[in-house]
Amino acid sequence: MQTTGVMSPPAPKTLDQMKLGQVMMRDILLKTMFRMNLDLVTELSKAICLPVPVTQELVDLAREQKLLEATGTLHANSGGEMGYQLTDAGKSRALDALSQSEYYGAMPVPLDVYREQVKRQSIRNIQITRDQLTNAMGHLVLPNELLDHLGPAVSAGRSILMYGPPGNGKSSISNGIRDALGDKIYVPRAIEYSGQVITVYDPIVHSAAEEQSDDPNCLRRTGNRYDTRYVRCERPTVVTGGELSLSMLDLVYNPTARTYQAPLQLKSTGGIFIVDDLGRQEEPPQALVNRWIVPLEESKDILALQSGEKFEVPFDTLVIFSTNFHPNEIFDKAALRRIFFKIKIDGPEQKDFLKIFSLVARKKKMPLDEAALIHLLKVKYPTIDNVYANYQPVFLIDQMIAICEFEGIPYQMTPELIDRAWANMFVKQEEIVH
Repeated sequence: MQTTGVMSPPAPKTLDQMKLGQVMMRDILLKTMFRMNLDLVTELSKAICLPVPVTQELVDLAREQKLLEATGTLHANSGGEMGYQLTDAGKSRALDALSQSEYYGAMPVPLDVYREQVKRQSIRNIQITRDQLTNAMGHLVLPNELLDHLGPAVSAGRSILMYGPPGNGKSSISNGIRDALGDKIYVPRAIEYSGQVITVYDPIVHSAAEEQSDDPNCLRRTGNRYDTRYVRCERPTVVTGGELSLSMLDLVYNPTARTYQAPLQLKSTGGIFIVDDLGRQEEPPQALVNRWIVPLEESKDILALQSGEKFEVPFDTLVIFSTNFHPNEIFDKAALRRIFFKIKIDGPEQKDFLKIFSLVARKKKMPLDEAALIHLLKVKYPTIDNVYANYQPVFLIDQMIAICEFEGIPYQMTPELIDRAWANMFVKQEEIVH
C-alpha cells in the first residue's frame, strides 16, 4: 500500500474555528455537564472532544451569561483546577435544551468541515498493487485474469458488479478487497447540518484503531493532535444481503432523542459497501440500483430531514454488488452502464478445483486418497456435467470429517465416504406428496 498516511483533521484552536453556532455549542456543554455531572474543564474537554483552551472559552462564555459559576474550590487532586457548576438559570437552560434534543457529549463536526476531511481520505486516493491484492486473497485460489480485472476496479474506487453461479467466493473476494485496503481514516462521532445532529460513528461498522499514546518522557509530543471529534478507524466495510431495503439508505430519526442516525452508505464513507445476494431483496434490484445512480455518478448523495428539507452529503464509497443472476436479467441497460466494472466470477477449472481440494484437505488434516479422488472426478462430477464450484471441496471434506467422527474412525477418504458426502450436497428432484 502506498501509505503516505491519511491527513488527520486539524484540532480547532478557538471557538471561531469551530464553525458551529455559539448557542448550540453552549447548550451541548450545559447538557453534558447536567447529564454527566462534570465540573472540571479537563473532564469536560474529554467529554465534548474539544481541546482544553477551546472548552475553557466555552465555559467563560456560559459564565458571562450567568449559566455557570465557579464553585470557588480548587481541586487538589487535579493540579489545583477550578471547579464549575450550573447556576439555577443554567440548569433550566440545560433542561430546556434537552427537551429540544437529548444529544450531549462530543461536539458535532459541521457538514462542510467534514466534506474537507472526506476529500483528504477518499477511497479514490488509494492505489493498490497486484501484490497487496494477492496477499489479501492468499486463502483463495483465483485465476490470474480475475486479479487483472479486480485490481484496476479497486484502485479506481468505482462501483463493481460481481456475478456468476453461487458458491464461487464472491463474498470472500469482497472481504479480500476490504483486507487489501489496510490504511486508517477518521470517522466523525457526529456531524451537524442546519442545527440538526447526525451521529455517524457506529462501533458495529467502525473498528477503532489503536491510539498512539504520548510517551510522557519524550521531549517531542507526537500527540494525538488531531481533532478528537473524530475516531481513527480502519476503512469501514458495510455488508448487507437479502435484508437490504431502500429505507435503510435514509436518515434514521429518533423521535425520543430528537437526533438522526446516519444511513449505512454514509457510515461506509471512505470504505466499502457490499450488497451481497443482489436479487434476493424484497425490492427489485433495478429499484435498488436506481437509488444509487446519482451517488455513483456524482459522488454525492441526497438525504432528507424530518422537515422534508433535502441536503447533499459526500458519497465516497466503493460499492460492490454481488449477484447469482445474469446482469441482463435484473438490470436495464442504463443501470448497467452506470456500474463501472462488471466481473464474472466463475467456478474453477478441474485443475484449480483439485488445488483447492488438496489445500482444504491439508488444512483440515484429511489424508488424500487417489481412488476416492478418481471416483469423485470420474463417477460423481459427470452426473452434474462436470460443473465445479469453489464451495464444494470444503463441503465434501467437512461431510467426510463428520461421518468419520460419528463412526469413531480416523479421518479418511474413500469412494464410499465420497458417496455419502455427495448425497448431502444436492437434493434429489422428486415430488413430495402433501
